[in-house]
Amino acid sequence: MIEIIKWANDNLLFSMDILGTFAFACSGALAGISKRFDPVGVVVLAFVTAIGGGTLRDILIGNFPVLWLKNDTAIIVISIAALVSMLGGKWLQKIPYILFIFDAIGLGLFTTYGIELGLDRGLSIEICIALGTITACFGGVIRDVLLNTVPLIFHKEIYVMACVAGGVFYFALDFMGVHLFWTRVLSMLLIIFIRIIVVRYHLSLPKFYLKSKRN
Repeated sequence: MIEIIKWANDNLLFSMDILGTFAFACSGALAGISKRFDPVGVVVLAFVTAIGGGTLRDILIGNFPVLWLKNDTAIIVISIAALVSMLGGKWLQKIPYILFIFDAIGLGLFTTYGIELGLDRGLSIEICIALGTITACFGGVIRDVLLNTVPLIFHKEIYVMACVAGGVFYFALDFMGVHLFWTRVLSMLLIIFIRIIVVRYHLSLPKFYLKSKRN
């Protein structure tokens, strides 16, 4: 059992990147299909959703060339996800909340992945959490802008704060000496759980704007 956990822990970071890329690529592709985009548009949305946040993160920390330019794996995974979404979109869209499912999974995976890249650079806890949040959220921002919709992070749903909560939980577990494997897994699951609860019970952050007066 210990050997299995050790193997999983050694390979989890790579697996997180691949699974997160696939999940976000599917999210982008299915969003394009729902808007009746042509195949080129669907593929473009899959790419920007999957690599947008990571590209911004790499630019901020000076990681050049950005990761997806140094590794063909990301391009292959995104292409497969786009193809699967286009060929199976008719059936996938019958699954309730399919876009939300892919988005929540990608959010949990990429937040943790971004945090660990920040740690590898020796950055502070706050910056690592910010990098994790950027990695997870900004591909979706680009996707929503291209779809001509208000980005999800600006909606009433708790989105960015789910990433922040997962990041804080990651460092809390690390401080308590929890094994790295379980720290990663539990942090990802917390983010996904928060998103599920938020959407299920229509939770939101308090609003601080004034209602406009009608003449």
